[in-house]
Amino acid sequence: MPKAFLRLFVIALLCAGALPAQDQPQSQQQDQSQQPQQQPNQQQQAPRPTLGPPPDQPGPAQPNQPTLGAAPSLAGPHAPNTNDPNHLLRVHSIFIEPMDNGLADKLIEQIGNKGVFRIVTDRHDADAVLHGTCFDSAHLKVVHSEVFLLGRNGSAIWQDIVRQPYKPPPLSQAVATTAESIADDLVASVREARRR
Repeated sequence: MPKAFLRLFVIALLCAGALPAQDQPQSQQQDQSQQPQQQPNQQQQAPRPTLGPPPDQPGPAQPNQPTLGAAPSLAGPHAPNTNDPNHLLRVHSIFIEPMDNGLADKLIEQIGNKGVFRIVTDRHDADAVLHGTCFDSAHLKVVHSEVFLLGRNGSAIWQDIVRQPYKPPPLSQAVATTAESIADDLVASVREARRR
């Protein structure tokens, strides 16, 4: 008896859901006649993909979310990088190319005073060439310098990035401080390569 009752109940539910539209009141028929025009637009709007929960809904912490890391400091840490420590140890003389804001002149003085490399005036006499840029941004009040030490064949041996604030100090002093930082970083990289 219970199985028969259950079957009748399921059949009744199925029939109730399949009632024709004529049995519904006229106001519902009018609403449904307007709905088919709205439904295609609603169906076409699929939920957009997101990288996390909507801003108004807190979600669990996502430890593997991609990140670019912390924003760089304008007076930020220096970023020296030795690409080829063995090649760096074989460099004894360098030629320094002209750079913006007189950075090359300051580097000649600073690196020459360190006594690690011999500064030459002819590119052909050098084991490596130091070249780079020294960009000053009055808007950001920072001097951004990037220098690269390249071997005779053009291979990258060493590089450094230095950001130095100015206004205050004046631009010339910021460039001098930048040159001193680059020279110190280069000497520290040579010492580290010797310890390997």
